[in-house]
Amino acid sequence: MKTADFAYDLPEELIAQDPLQDRASSRLMLLDKKTGERKHTNFHHIIDYLKKGDCLVINDTKVIPARLIGERAQTGGKVEVLLLKRKENNIWETLVKPGKKARPGTELVFGGGLLKAKVLEVVEEGNRLIQFQYDGIFEEILDQLGQMPLPPYITHELKDKNRYQTVYAKYEGSAAAPTAGLHFTEELLRAIEQKGIAIARVTLHVGLGTFRPVKVDDVTQHHMHTEFYRVSQEAADTINSTKANGGRVICVGTTSCRTIESAADENGLVTAGEGDTDIFIYPGYSFKVLDCLVTNFHLPESTLLMLVSALAGKDHIMDAYKEAVEMKYRFFSFGDAMFITDEI
Repeated sequence: MKTADFAYDLPEELIAQDPLQDRASSRLMLLDKKTGERKHTNFHHIIDYLKKGDCLVINDTKVIPARLIGERAQTGGKVEVLLLKRKENNIWETLVKPGKKARPGTELVFGGGLLKAKVLEVVEEGNRLIQFQYDGIFEEILDQLGQMPLPPYITHELKDKNRYQTVYAKYEGSAAAPTAGLHFTEELLRAIEQKGIAIARVTLHVGLGTFRPVKVDDVTQHHMHTEFYRVSQEAADTINSTKANGGRVICVGTTSCRTIESAADENGLVTAGEGDTDIFIYPGYSFKVLDCLVTNFHLPESTLLMLVSALAGKDHIMDAYKEAVEMKYRFFSFGDAMFITDEI
């Protein structure tokens, strides 16, 4: 299976630069994973395609303002640090630009000295382990100095930080938003629950590993970075009882999907717990828990496009993407949505 098999042409003007004023007013493509049949509607109407007894799995991670702009203490040269994963003793795994100027021992300063840091070592993929020094509470300093880590294809300034958070974001730790969840409003979620659809909340802190380009020709040789996940006993019980009662488990976003598939045994039973996952889902994968998926339109040759292709079949997905381009759907993080389901 070649990475190039997942390429498609996307006009730049279809990359959504700004979130819509009404989260749930985006377009929604319905895709039958078995037949490839497609329908088009508005995201508000997703409730019409959910059934009493289903379970919606959402990722309640919260994006931190993980992008820090500072300078090297020795030279005053500009440096950009993206926080990826918290370690111990105020140490973070980070992505630093320019990396060549961030050798071990380099000291960094942010906010005129409000936050200081030292590069400890270079690790996998050229990431840096950095130890921070500060007075006070790190999260408060980060909220003051940090910027939301928008993907590089979004060039517009985000006026409201909360528009890169889901309405149910709770646990801080992500370097990127679980963007399929951005379409949901509190009102829509309440209506979904009132219809008799259970909502299971899981946590996966999204790192850059999810979005790193696949640089190998052979898909199977790509290595995913680990991301922290947590599944509560309540969420596990909700998902397992849904399956036992014949309901569908519908994940909101690839991160929710990867979480429950990581937490499930070979019989599809989800176990409560937490840990790191590097699960890589591509065509040929047999889903243990997930039945349907709410997702956005993903980058060409990305691991996310491979995941949705594993669920609906590569040909069905590539045909759907071709139609989405023709119909001028909005793509990527602030773009429109797709519901991969078993009947439309």
